Amino acid sequence: MNPPKGPKRIGGMVPPVTPDGPGFRLGGAQSRFEERIRTWAGNGFSRRLWAGDPTLWAPGAVPEIANRLGWLELPQTMSPRLAGIQAFAEEVKAGGFAQAVLMGMGGSSLAPEVFQRTFGNAPGFPELIVLDSTHPAAVAAVERRIDLPRTLFIVSSKSGTTVEPLSFFRYFWGLAGRAAASPGRQFVAVTDPGTPLAAMARDRAFRRVFEADPNLGGRFSALSEFGLVPAAVVGLDTAKLLAGAREEARVNSAGTSAADAPGLLLGAAIGESALSRDKLTILTSPSLRSLPDWIEQLMAESTGKDGKGIIPVADEPVVAPGLYGTDRVFASIILDGDPGAGIGRLTDALETAGHPVIRTRVHDLYSLGRVFYRWEVAAAAAASVLGIHPFNQPDVERAKELARKAMAGSGGGPASAAPEEALPAHDAPGLRRDFDRWLGQARPGDYVAIQAFLPPREDISRALGSLRLGLLSKTGLATTLGFGPRFLHSTGQLHKGGPNEALVLQLIDEPATDLAVPETDFTFGALIRAQALGDYQALRQRGRRVLRVNLKEDPAGGIGLLNSWAGS
Repeated sequence: MNPPKGPKRIGGMVPPVTPDGPGFRLGGAQSRFEERIRTWAGNGFSRRLWAGDPTLWAPGAVPEIANRLGWLELPQTMSPRLAGIQAFAEEVKAGGFAQAVLMGMGGSSLAPEVFQRTFGNAPGFPELIVLDSTHPAAVAAVERRIDLPRTLFIVSSKSGTTVEPLSFFRYFWGLAGRAAASPGRQFVAVTDPGTPLAAMARDRAFRRVFEADPNLGGRFSALSEFGLVPAAVVGLDTAKLLAGAREEARVNSAGTSAADAPGLLLGAAIGESALSRDKLTILTSPSLRSLPDWIEQLMAESTGKDGKGIIPVADEPVVAPGLYGTDRVFASIILDGDPGAGIGRLTDALETAGHPVIRTRVHDLYSLGRVFYRWEVAAAAAASVLGIHPFNQPDVERAKELARKAMAGSGGGPASAAPEEALPAHDAPGLRRDFDRWLGQARPGDYVAIQAFLPPREDISRALGSLRLGLLSKTGLATTLGFGPRFLHSTGQLHKGGPNEALVLQLIDEPATDLAVPETDFTFGALIRAQALGDYQALRQRGRRVLRVNLKEDPAGGIGLLNSWAGS
């Protein structure tokens, strides 16, 4: 690799807090953190990272390490590609597109969502709508929302075989094909070179095919075409985003001591804290409120394996500092000038209450390029502390395999009654008994993982937020929330492969209407039902404590019932 030249080494001590660098107040982990940095400075961690040394994570040669470090060079390698990406964005603007639907999962959808929710779309550029739910109600909601002839569809998949984006594609290709003689002009593919998606896109005369660097995993792809093409489409200055990432690459370069590298400092702080406090709770200024979802995937899927892991806690309702358990470390990311100064005060209050805290400030919204790069370095470094291979996801495929078996067993037809393992919400006495039994299994240091295979509607999100607050207040346990199947490509790895600390609440429903997936023999309802069942089976095979509830036709009402019990 050809890393950028870094600053001169200034010794092996941890530097003081600076306005644009992280600040660490780690309590009992502080001495371990400082010793870790001295060790890394002495053994050339930065140089070895850039050289792709697999012994940073495991003894000897390990698959998916040497060929998964292309993200380190993206700030340099993407620069010559920006002109083509920006020209395409101007072409989209001139074409009068009002909306762009991003069809992806996990690493291909989360960074684009951060860009849209953080910046919005610039005048004249289309609004980005991220579709990463196979629930038929979610697909139907996007169909109702768009102006079909003025919508660009971005099909995004590294492997080019991911079932969710391909199912979305087939559905909207069918709609566009009925409305226009040449639907390909409305479709774009972002994928790795030579994938089935790339071949199909060319066969069907897509407007454009973007092929990304294959030497990186999806969760490390925010600064590649997977993130920057959607960013440009909504009108962002991708050169400015990449310039910040390039500066971050410089200060984390091979020639930089670990004591001076912000990403390694952050990773050492997170990793050493996780040895005793593994719940990484992320707090941000209001303008950065979508960033924790991206960090959650990065940290969970990179470190949640081999019975170890860092449990990222994103978007959790805030409670008084004294209600949090002693398994927490808090990371705050504050945007200069953001009106929500409460995060800074909350971080101070948490530190006063004895909780370890990590503070970072960013200067402006375009600092997201730097933030993405820094956290990617930190994820790799934290995994090294824990002795975990950060670039694979061994337990994700298991759930997919079980989902495929469930699809084959169901025949892929319209969604019907859920399997008998799911407790019906209308059996309130029985459900209350099992809910209390499930919650009674909680141990100190556990966390509650709510997995909602439900339509990601606003009312359901609010109800789930209230449920999280009730469970946190009742038990003191950290809570996480993921909509399925989206979380299967992120925190799903952690829940199955990480420490056995999860109390899993899987929520399913029975969609009132279903949608067929054209060119296949299955429906969206059958797909999401199989995905939920496959994940449930994978969790049980891993010995996880799971309560599976069928909320039937009233998801919000059923969640309200559970919330009334959580608060009692």
